[in-house]
Formats: sequence, C-alpha cells, structure tokens
Amino acid sequence: MWKTMMLQLFISLLPAVAYQMWNDRAERSDRTGARFIGFVSGAAMMLCMVMAHRSSEGYQFDFRHIPYVIGSLYGGVWSLAYLTVIYVAFRLPFIDTGTNFIVFGLFIAMFVPLLLLSIRPFQFARRADKHKIVMVLFTVVELFFTATVLLYASDEGSSSLRNHLLLFIVLSALSYSMVWSSVHIIESIKEKQLLQMQLKQLSDKYRGEVQKLQQFIDETPIGVVLTNIEGKITHLNEVALNLFAGPNNTKCTREMRGNPYVELFDPLRDETCLNMVAKALEGRRSSVELVETEGRVLVKTAFSLHDSESSGMNSITGAALIVHDITELRYLRAELDRMDRLSLVGQMAASITHEIRNPMAVIRGFVQLLKERSGQDMQDYFRIIMDELDRANAIINDFLSLAQDRLIDKNMMSLNNLLMEMLPLITADANLRGLAVECRLEPNLPDLFLNDKEIKQLILNLARNGLEAMSEGAGSLQLSTYTSADMVELRVQDAGVGISQEQMERLFEPFFTTKTKGTGLGLPVCLSIAERHHGRIDVESEEGKGTTFIVKFMLGQSMAEASAASDRALAEG
Repeated sequence: MWKTMMLQLFISLLPAVAYQMWNDRAERSDRTGARFIGFVSGAAMMLCMVMAHRSSEGYQFDFRHIPYVIGSLYGGVWSLAYLTVIYVAFRLPFIDTGTNFIVFGLFIAMFVPLLLLSIRPFQFARRADKHKIVMVLFTVVELFFTATVLLYASDEGSSSLRNHLLLFIVLSALSYSMVWSSVHIIESIKEKQLLQMQLKQLSDKYRGEVQKLQQFIDETPIGVVLTNIEGKITHLNEVALNLFAGPNNTKCTREMRGNPYVELFDPLRDETCLNMVAKALEGRRSSVELVETEGRVLVKTAFSLHDSESSGMNSITGAALIVHDITELRYLRAELDRMDRLSLVGQMAASITHEIRNPMAVIRGFVQLLKERSGQDMQDYFRIIMDELDRANAIINDFLSLAQDRLIDKNMMSLNNLLMEMLPLITADANLRGLAVECRLEPNLPDLFLNDKEIKQLILNLARNGLEAMSEGAGSLQLSTYTSADMVELRVQDAGVGISQEQMERLFEPFFTTKTKGTGLGLPVCLSIAERHHGRIDVESEEGKGTTFIVKFMLGQSMAEASAASDRALAEG
C-alpha cells in the first residue's frame, strides 16, 4: 500500500513538472500553458484514482484532489470543467451504495462552485496569498472526507476507526505538503519566467540604446575613437578612419575594432593624437588641441572614460578621442567677414556717390574748358587730369556694383548672345596687346534669367583680367560655354603667369590686387554679380601655365526665379 501511495505522491507532482517542461520551450503562450497543465492534471488525477487504495469497508484512499485543485486553479474555468468531467466519470463506477452517491453529489455540489469562485482571485494573487487559497480549499476537502471516514468507520468499532483516522491524518499531511510544493514549484517557475522576460526587455532596451548610440557616432560628422583600458579600439567611425588611416591601411572600421589604437595613427603625422590618448588612459585631465595639417584645421579633444560606480584610477574604463574638422567653418567665417566688408563697401558707396560725383563732374567740365583754351604744350597735362577723373569715377561705379541689396531687372536670355555681343570689344582689346581670342560656344545652351548689363560687365572684367595676365604678343584668351543637367558654365581661360596659392585665398577680397594700377574691386564685383544670378566662381590655376575662371549658374534656381517673377507680373497686371 505504502509503495502505491508514494508513487501517487510523485504522480500528483506531474502538473508542476509538466509546467517546468512547457516553460523551457522556446515558443509558449499563457493560453497554451493553461490547457497543457489542465491535460497533464487530468492524466495525473486518472492515474491516482486507478492506483487508489481501497479499504475493506469500501473507502478509497488516494491523492486525486491534488492535481484536481492545482489543474483547476492554474488552468482556469476550462480546466475545471474538463477535470470535473474526468473526476465524475472515473469516480461513479466505484460508487455502490446510495449513501456513497449522496455523499459524492454533496461534495461536487459544494466544492466545484467554491473552486470556481477561487480561480480568478487565485490567478491574480501574490505567492503567499496563493498558498493561503490552496490551503483553505484543501482544508475544505479534508474536512469533508474526514467526516466521510468517520461515517464509514463508526460502524466497525474503535480499533478500525483509530486505524482509518491515523491513515487519513498521514495522507492529509502528505497531501498538504504536496499541494504546497506544487504551488511553490509553479510559482518559482513563473517568477523565473517573469525575470527572464524582464531581463530580455531590459536587454532589448539596452541593445536598442547601444545601437542608437552607435548609429549616432557613425553618422556624426565628427571623428570618434573609443578605446578600453587596455588601449584597444572599441569603436571607430568612418570620419575618424578617413582622417587618420594611412594610404596603406585597407581595413574598415569593423576590422579595426579590437586592435591597439597605435595602429590607427601615423607615428609622425599623428604624434599629438597618440600623446593625447595615452594621457587620457592615465587619467589626466581633458586636453584640447588645434592642429593645422594638410590644408585642414582640426580640433582634437581627448578625455578619460570613467565608471560612475568607482572612484580614483580604478574608475577609468577607457579613453575617447574626438576630432572635429573646422576647415569649412573657418572658411564660412572668412566668407562672412568678406560679406561684412562688402556690405560696408556698399553702404559707403551709397552714401558718398552723389557727394563725390557732383564735384567731380564740375571739375571735369572746367578742366575740359581749360584744355580747349590752353596751348598745345598743356594738352598732355589736361589729358592726364581727365583720365584720372575718369578712373576715380570707375572706382565709384565699382563701389556701387558691390552693393548686395540693390534691385536689378532680369529677363530670360542666352548667355551665348551676350558673349557674342561683347566679343568685338574683347577682340579689339586683345589686338592692341598682340593677343588672340578663341570662342567656343555650346549650341543648345539653355536661356537664363539674367541682367544683361551686369553679365556683360562680368564677362568684360574676367576677359580683361585674362588679357592683362598674359605677355604682349604671346598666348590667346579662350572663352567658352558648357551645360550640364543642373548648371550652365562660362569659362575664361588665359595662358598667363598663373596665381599662387597664397593669392588664391585672397583673390575675391575687396581692394586686394597684384596689379600696379588695379583697384582690387574687379573680381569682388564679378563675384557679387554671379551670386546675384544664383551662381558662383571657381578658379583653377597653375603657376607658369595660366588660369581658368569658371562661372557656374544654377539652372534650377534661375528657372525658379523666372517663374516667380512671371507669376508676380501676372498678379500685378
């Protein structure tokens, strides 16, 4: 008997064991788990009833109520109905008297509703409360069957009663122990499952944050190099790799990770970076260096990475080197300064034009009158005075051309036509110097939204600069036009002495000139005109071989301005 009862004890733990097996599966759901524990509880209950010990008085001792209660509470209403059907189907064949049938009916009528009412509170309760609920339910079961045992054994004498009660007490104690263990095992598994889920969520969140940080570092236009305490690269973005990797380095950022940081830098060129990272790994204070190399201006910053939970040297977990290329920023700042100067020039021109031109017109008139009334020996002097007055008037006109905010009339016209109109004047100027002019025009050049006077001034200024750059009688000036998908180009190429790199940097500064009689306003005027027409001027030059000025007009922006002007004219008309 005892062997059978011990085997039943292990069988009664099948729901908890099965729950553990189900929980270890990769794919699982709460609904599937509830049905699974219901099926296993039904199988365990049937095995317990089949292996039950029956006394000579007809009373049945087994542990069927353990899987019945556990399966119903964890499996839900569906499991309760399923287990109750099995319970009734397996118990009815062993009921042989009317009294037994009445007792069994009272138990079902009383306990099943009580179990049904306990399912929902049980499933939402804490572990301690679940133990209390299941113990209360089992106490109800044990009290009911204690009364049944007393009823059966009362007719057999005190000795039989004592034996039955002793057996019942032992089995009840084992039942309490098993049902408590089942709840404990299942709840431990559920807590483990909850912890795993929380850990997975935390891990996914951490992984997502790490990926965001990595993407931020990879996409930022600043070079970033991160190392661990051992000096090995843990992260490197493309900007840093392009800044520091030598021509012989064919590794990508992923391949560089895990390598010592010294392999990234050139020992001679990047000595500053090597020293900064080494100091950061030693825990020294952050350092900032401004370095100009290979035509670039770099701001380099290095600092230590620390563990917030530690202190002192033990808190250092690595180092970071951040490199910012501010070459473009410096260029934009210089461009802003140039624009400020041009704005100042424009304001000066607007304020002094009338005050200077009127006296100059009077002076020139009287000088011309004196020239007509003077002798032949004074004519050269008067001519010099009038030429200088004309040159001063031209300087004033250049001042006005630099005013950025003045309104100009534009129309759709061909750049080729404007160039052809200026060609005789440029050719005549070239003939005086013994030079030739070549003109190559693209036949199907799109029309642009232009101001003809300003574009003619632009063409003439660039052409005269090219002619003045060449020695007399040697070389030719080439004028050409080109078109692409989004722009129209005007090229003015000479075969002169070329422009040095130092002069190139100041080429468009007002009042900067390399000519003995130059004003330094010709090229700034050209740039101002180009910018008012949605264009820019690029310069290609090689000393001793010549210079090419390339004026690029943005076709899309020019068309957009023409369309806006047409709509404005229609609205006003």
